[in-house]
Amino acid sequence: MSNLSYTVPVIWALIIGLAVALYVVLDGFDLGIGILFPFFPQEEERDQMMNSIAPFWDGNETWLVLGGAGLLVAFPLAYALIMPALYLPIIVMLLALIFRGVSFEFRWVAKPRHRKWDIAFAAGSIIAAFSQGVVLGGLLQGVRIENGQFAGGAIDWLTPFSMMCGVGLVVGYALLGATWMMMKTEGKVEQRARKMGVPLLFGLLAFIALVSIWTPLQIGRIAERWFSVPNFYFLSQIPLVTLLVAWLCWRGIRRGKSIQPFASAIGLFMLAYAGLIISNAPYMVPPTVTIWDAAADLSSQVFMLIGTVVLLPLIVGYTVLVFWVFRGKVRPGEGYHH
Repeated sequence: MSNLSYTVPVIWALIIGLAVALYVVLDGFDLGIGILFPFFPQEEERDQMMNSIAPFWDGNETWLVLGGAGLLVAFPLAYALIMPALYLPIIVMLLALIFRGVSFEFRWVAKPRHRKWDIAFAAGSIIAAFSQGVVLGGLLQGVRIENGQFAGGAIDWLTPFSMMCGVGLVVGYALLGATWMMMKTEGKVEQRARKMGVPLLFGLLAFIALVSIWTPLQIGRIAERWFSVPNFYFLSQIPLVTLLVAWLCWRGIRRGKSIQPFASAIGLFMLAYAGLIISNAPYMVPPTVTIWDAAADLSSQVFMLIGTVVLLPLIVGYTVLVFWVFRGKVRPGEGYHH
């Protein structure tokens, strides 16, 4: 294997990994706001929550598109194996995201009769988050492949493990949403978000612990990766760092800090994500298909890489710009939807 045909697929895997990470964090707090919607019954509180994410939510889904399209272009075999294995949860997720997006815009137009759009926004957010967790769980537990083709059934993904991952991601996104409101809102919304923050934090930690115990028990290769020497000495630091970051998050919530809880909630997600990558790299489709097995022809990977290298800084740039322009807190009654 030439150097290029070894390196370029790795670069693509990193780009898709980055897109997924950014999507989870950026769309995570949006979805989290929707998940927490039922706990904020007052209309002005809901308006304030909506206004806190209004400038951002559209752009955040760019990363989902980049991740999905990147997978199709750079790793067509992985795409061809993952999609049929997980069609149902993926389609449910996309429909839920559409529902949520439509309800976001229509809610303002339909006032004062917008109750059904509130329900659509909350339900769309919860179902999308749950489906993403199920997709993750279905992928982690492995896809049945024979002769380079998907050989499983349409509901192989439906296991207690994938359901648990679904609920775990809903809790995790709710924590991101709550810490976002601590950072971006004032008044009653911020106070209630702080009250919910600590239970959500402990809930997320419980799910991280569950996945960390369940995966090595269920999957031999993951147990070997984590518990063989010398790996164990390096990798055992990750749970310790996770506990430290969780403590920072808890302390930030209790002390009334604005940015610290949100930043540490993101840290928890990134550590959990790093753990999953360590468990599964270099497999693109666990347990058999590696990055290089799944890679497209080198020429097409290089061709697409040129375009991506130009566009990626632009997307990152406008994301940073929007966060900078709309910095600061949203007070009750403020917003640009009027």
